[in-house]
Amino acid sequence: MTTYYSEEHEWLTVEGDVATIGITQHAADQLGDIVFIELKDEGDGFAQGDDLGVIESVKAASEVYAPVDGEVVEANEILAENPAALNDQPEADAWIYKIKLSDPSQLEELMDLDGYKEFIG
Repeated sequence: MTTYYSEEHEWLTVEGDVATIGITQHAADQLGDIVFIELKDEGDGFAQGDDLGVIESVKAASEVYAPVDGEVVEANEILAENPAALNDQPEADAWIYKIKLSDPSQLEELMDLDGYKEFIG
């Protein structure tokens, strides 16, 4: 299992042709107390860079961007009921989507953990 990071502060953990996507702890910390998340539906397709939903906090609203092309296989329904879970475990139980990858070669454009740590300084 390999984890990748985007410049928009999303992480992806890949197993086979399915990736789990979420926001990083850094992103959750920047947003503050999260109060709402808009989720796409199972079966929705998207292209790299597309808007995958909106996370609203007491401080701001922020889009979640698709780091790769794919299709939503599952949305984390826990977040619909408890969006604040993103503050507690954004890189664990509070994942946002499981997606089927359309073009796994796009993963090569993303960062590893060391690259991400350097990116956020």
